[in-house]
Amino acid sequence: MERVYGAVDALIAYAKRNLELDARNADYVRNDIFRTLGLDSYPGGAEPDVTAETPESLIAALTRACVGAGVVGEEEAEARTDAVMGALMLSPAEVERRFYEVERESGSQAATEWFYRYCVKGDYVKRAKLDANPRFDSQGLTVTINLAKPEFRDPKKAQSGNATKGGYPKCSICHENEGFAGRNKRTLRTVNITLGGEPWFWQFSPYGYFNQHGIAVNYRHTPMHVDAATFDRLMDFVDRFPHYFIGCNAPLPRIGGSVLAHDHYQGGGEILPMHRAGAWKQFPVPGGIVEVVDWQGTVVRVVSGDRAVIREGAERIRRAWVAHDPEHNAISPTVVKTARGYEMSCILRSNLTSEEYPDGIYHAHPEYHMIKKESIGLIEAQGLFILPGRLKRQLGALEAILAAGEDLPAEYEEFRLVYEEVRRRGGDLHTAMREELGDICNRILENTAVFKDKNETVDFLHAAGVI
Repeated sequence: MERVYGAVDALIAYAKRNLELDARNADYVRNDIFRTLGLDSYPGGAEPDVTAETPESLIAALTRACVGAGVVGEEEAEARTDAVMGALMLSPAEVERRFYEVERESGSQAATEWFYRYCVKGDYVKRAKLDANPRFDSQGLTVTINLAKPEFRDPKKAQSGNATKGGYPKCSICHENEGFAGRNKRTLRTVNITLGGEPWFWQFSPYGYFNQHGIAVNYRHTPMHVDAATFDRLMDFVDRFPHYFIGCNAPLPRIGGSVLAHDHYQGGGEILPMHRAGAWKQFPVPGGIVEVVDWQGTVVRVVSGDRAVIREGAERIRRAWVAHDPEHNAISPTVVKTARGYEMSCILRSNLTSEEYPDGIYHAHPEYHMIKKESIGLIEAQGLFILPGRLKRQLGALEAILAAGEDLPAEYEEFRLVYEEVRRRGGDLHTAMREELGDICNRILENTAVFKDKNETVDFLHAAGVI
């Protein structure tokens, strides 16, 4: 038991240094942790000197000690350590108070940086696991292999993966998740924000795909949708947090997010490849510019410093595209603030299927499913591809086969395309494999384009009265 008490003491010391635990509350919090662990005594002792900046090693030490002493079983260790870390952190109200304090004193960027660091130090954002994900730039895109997230090849299973048992909370992103032990959310902290005059909240994703990846969530459990008010809310967000981008998934299965039951947006502190793409053609409009973006997907960008111009232009695009096929068409809007003003990119999406393409005509085509079969949502449509963790092993084996000059074995036949193309590339195999992945992801983006010829996009904009 000595190791258990020592591990708890180390976490108390860590929390004083990193989680703003007031020394006045140390005994109270320690006793709360003992209650969580089922302990009713404490030998005391000198407080250890803890220099760790993140808690992973300390949590691992507590887990080993508790399992070794029979305090908890291995199957319940994650839930118990989540409860321990939640007890060490500031309460939601205290976190929000500190966030607003930093924002008043140093601005919104300093506030979001403080909040992000706090979520990492509290072990809600799994920074160590995120840093273990392979990530590289290739062929104008950013590619990551996500080792922490399970692969959902079936859109229905992806959606069910975000459902909750028992009906409380109603879904995986409802505000009631904050502190909910039933889903290991004792460490979740959120801050309230106002979008479109309505109460929303901001939280970071525990397994984010990019720097400071977070979600803005409607307090009301209302279905995902895009309308004129969406553009106002997105602009409200970047007005307050101009160092972030923010976007909204298309509110339809296969082309939208996995949580379609609850209105939310995704954003964070990284400029994605699509935002850096130039204009294929520009059209001046009163008060701004409309651009057909030089991008593999079908994207129209409305640029202006005038919010009314952005709202009107984006809404004209949305209405016209949805009117083409109300059942299957939607847009994914995403905005950044630059020296030019607001840049609202409208990604035209369709989830139409056919006998040839049952997973979606404008989805990754079957020849690329060995690389990516999951839905192509907002983030990937902007050029950051999240590929399944299995690829680290599979592509590593493929590189070994190519290096040995061997024929492709039957178990890897689905990778025939990759095998042949990498072999033709020559040069360093690892580099060639990364180039190949970038090429395939570009082809997948081309699959998602609803207009294959950008002149068709221009015709659409003329017909819609946008230009």
